[in-house]
Amino acid sequence: MTRHHLTLDALHTVWDNGLPPALTVASGDTVTLDTLDASGGGVARRVASGELSAQGDLRDLILADARDPLSGPRGHPLTGPLFVDGAQPGDALRIEILDVQTAAWGWTGCRPDGIGLIDAALAAEGLRSHTHLWDLRARTHADFRPGIRVPLAPFPGVIGVAPAAPGPHPTAPPRHVGGNMDVRQLVAGSTLWLPVEVPGALLSAGDLHAAQGDGEVSGTGIETNGQLTLRVHVEKDAGIITPEFITPTSGGQSRQWHATTGHHPDLMEAARIALRALLRRLEARGLSLEDAYVLASACVDLKISQIVDAPHYTVSAFLPLDIFREA
Repeated sequence: MTRHHLTLDALHTVWDNGLPPALTVASGDTVTLDTLDASGGGVARRVASGELSAQGDLRDLILADARDPLSGPRGHPLTGPLFVDGAQPGDALRIEILDVQTAAWGWTGCRPDGIGLIDAALAAEGLRSHTHLWDLRARTHADFRPGIRVPLAPFPGVIGVAPAAPGPHPTAPPRHVGGNMDVRQLVAGSTLWLPVEVPGALLSAGDLHAAQGDGEVSGTGIETNGQLTLRVHVEKDAGIITPEFITPTSGGQSRQWHATTGHHPDLMEAARIALRALLRRLEARGLSLEDAYVLASACVDLKISQIVDAPHYTVSAFLPLDIFREA
């Protein structure tokens, strides 16, 4: 089988089955995709302009990744699309995720007018726009601050195929053909199935995260550039109607977790209640509201504990206590 490599010259920011393929591959081929972070290089440009400060050699690494803004509609920078020979509507793509490599740095942000779970409520408490820069060179972990170390488990936040409906379509909402699913269990060693709706499938991916909690509560994980290596297969008449996957992990590892709960008839509101209680726990450890929010987005897991005890749903927010270390 053939190995291929797509560089950042093959970027697009919408889903559209009218996009010309950047590469044609055969079933069974392996492809390495260079990927650009979700800001499209915007965070690196902010460091270059002096709007964001980074120290020492980390700053040098970020400046090396600074690039001009992307042209075209705003959206996740996606590498592709790949035309997979033989893929037809009704088939499925079986995608083996062989390797996920991040850049040497990443970022997590929050904004009072952003897309986070409780931005509006936190804005009333004085939440400010904040971007945290991470040093990812250790590869296995990243230090948030002295005494707080977050384990890394990189994965693609966006991976999908083109929908049958004429485009362009924004990249932000996930769909039954994949896209911005932010499933952090899609690490190396996983296998993903996507339903094919157009000839060739037109597979694209990007938005790598070095780590993320289930929920991505501030609206961002640890966003980063990187490389994603996939092996693609066509499964004929597969009967797949929504993304399915096999994963070697169920999520984060910790010896103990501190969990807060939220109970409400609205599932989103239950999640907000649970998360706000957990942010208070982090603030009690000396973190600012902004730092608590972005740290939670990197490592706190939201779980539906029950949805049958009417009229309230229960959501629990799990904080891995192993991130706290001796300074």
